[in-house]
Amino acid sequence: MTEKQKIDSSRRQLLKGGAALAVTGVGMAVSNGAMAQCREQAPESFDELVDVLVVGSGFAGMAAALQAREAGVSVMVIDKMPVFGGNSTINGGAMAVAGSPLQKQAGIEDSVDAMVADMLRAGRGMNDVEMLKLVCNGTAESCQWLIDYGVKWKPFVQHFGGHSVQRVLQTVESSGAGIIRPLVKAARAKGVIMKNQTKLESFIRDDEGRVIGVEVREGYYFPRERTGKIRTIGARKGVIMATGGFGRDIEYRMMQLPELNNDLDSTNHPGATSEALKQMMLLGANPIHLDQIQLGPWASPDEKGFGTASQFNTIATYPHGIVVDVRTGERFFNELADRKARADAIMTRRDEHNNPVYPIGFTNAEGAKNAQTLDWGIKYKVITKADTLDELAKAYGMPADKLKAQVARWNEAVKSGEDKEFGRPMQEAIVLDKGPWYAVRMWPKVHYCMGGVKVNTNSEVLHLVSNQPIAGLYAAGESTGGIHGASRLGACAVAEGIVTGRNAGRNCAAAKPVALKQA
Repeated sequence: MTEKQKIDSSRRQLLKGGAALAVTGVGMAVSNGAMAQCREQAPESFDELVDVLVVGSGFAGMAAALQAREAGVSVMVIDKMPVFGGNSTINGGAMAVAGSPLQKQAGIEDSVDAMVADMLRAGRGMNDVEMLKLVCNGTAESCQWLIDYGVKWKPFVQHFGGHSVQRVLQTVESSGAGIIRPLVKAARAKGVIMKNQTKLESFIRDDEGRVIGVEVREGYYFPRERTGKIRTIGARKGVIMATGGFGRDIEYRMMQLPELNNDLDSTNHPGATSEALKQMMLLGANPIHLDQIQLGPWASPDEKGFGTASQFNTIATYPHGIVVDVRTGERFFNELADRKARADAIMTRRDEHNNPVYPIGFTNAEGAKNAQTLDWGIKYKVITKADTLDELAKAYGMPADKLKAQVARWNEAVKSGEDKEFGRPMQEAIVLDKGPWYAVRMWPKVHYCMGGVKVNTNSEVLHLVSNQPIAGLYAAGESTGGIHGASRLGACAVAEGIVTGRNAGRNCAAAKPVALKQA
């Protein structure tokens, strides 16, 4: 065989989606030392059959399932973990919405174009603009859709970093559980089949290469990879992948960014790993932006995971307080910049041995009045309470005179309406003129994967070589890549998950079904 014939043969095999791809910067799809495989031959009959199969039960998965069910098709949701919701349940429950009724009530002028512009700026222009527009256009209508299913928002709009205006709504629970629980309840009431501890093992395709189902381990106990019974589930219309990111997969995230090693904690739940992404890649799915991994700039080294500090800093410190270097007592960045800018700035605080020097974020009682995790943070010694700035400085070893001088400069900036030092938006800034004070040590944690598989505006997964849809395969939420570019703005994960999930559910439900048999 000539070299040209070898290349042509390889390309034909890739277009069929039957080969495992070794993609630069992505790595081979290997799990536990064995090559993951797509099932070689479709079974004559399946153990179970549905029209639409959704893999993953977070924001995107539950939105996809409900939207598909609204179209009148049969739907099943599977999740490998014992509890539904994944990262979405422990998320802060904040959703960026352009043009919400609460904005209008508060006299806040906003638009879809403004939200698109903010996300493009944060994404350093790397965003998939068409998908970005799809998300932003869908936020207001999807917000109402969630309300109709029982989601309750706090009665005020918040200003998160990187957004040009206040456009963030948050559940009354300050948790994504305030969204997941109503959606799971509604899905069950509508007849959606919900299966936990059911892990995707591989895709099943027909002779034409269309995805027609999956092989799973039912009764799976994470992370014991060989537990559970192998079964097959057929999907007449398609499979929707809503499996999230891989923030807890230390080995795989280090393939993308070696510095994201064991030294960095993650806000993600333990099951946020890469095997579902790898299975899509084995079908030829195009992985993009896998090295764009976001660090949450509001986390604390004094607790594991998402914790209490993340909500406190998001609600209190960043919009109503300041962050200072303990060595100088002075600010060193714009507290309302996008997440990448803030995390990058915080990560520069190191000593001569390159060890972290944890900055301190703080505000006063007025700034912390809406922080629901304040009492818990104090109880578990993550948040420190101080009656005076001198007491605060002593608690963290800061120079009191410089700290008080910084607070005085900040108060003058608030009164003038302009932060000349770092250009911070001042819509929610307050004068910090009296205690008590509440403070927390800060250090970023691995939080979100901007990368994933590439999809089109129908939420169909696109093939690496042909750039055409892989028949029968859809994806939504964090399992996709490109929408956020280099950095996701806060509260845009919920927006993306709900809008793209509904989009995937709607399009998959409308697909032409294939004839399958059940055993």
